[in-house]
Amino acid sequence: VQLQASGGGLVQAGDSLRLSCVASGRDFRSNTMGWFRQAPGREREFVAAIRWSGGYTYYADSVKGRFTISGEKGKNTVFLQMNSLSSEDTAVYYCASAAGLILSSIRRHSAYDYWGKGTLVTVSS
Repeated sequence: VQLQASGGGLVQAGDSLRLSCVASGRDFRSNTMGWFRQAPGREREFVAAIRWSGGYTYYADSVKGRFTISGEKGKNTVFLQMNSLSSEDTAVYYCASAAGLILSSIRRHSAYDYWGKGTLVTVSS
């Protein structure tokens, strides 16, 4: 199973970016896909997640109202639309997938089974 994230780059504060993540692999199974990020010197933190059953979405307070997660289950693809970016959003963004994740663990990176290599988002102020 492989997750490939893309769409990162260098933008200015206030700009937008859209990240994409595609999962592949014969044995790929998922009930939840999510995005995490890790800034230099900081721990990896939850950003957003989507549950395929019902399409429910979840966000970190720091991005609520600015970021939108969406996806296409049939294509094993998830997106993260990021608006009103600030320097605080600078980080490597990772997509992740889980097959049997329970809702109470949705913000825990240890609950996810597969991870992409990450894509760097740099926001200049």
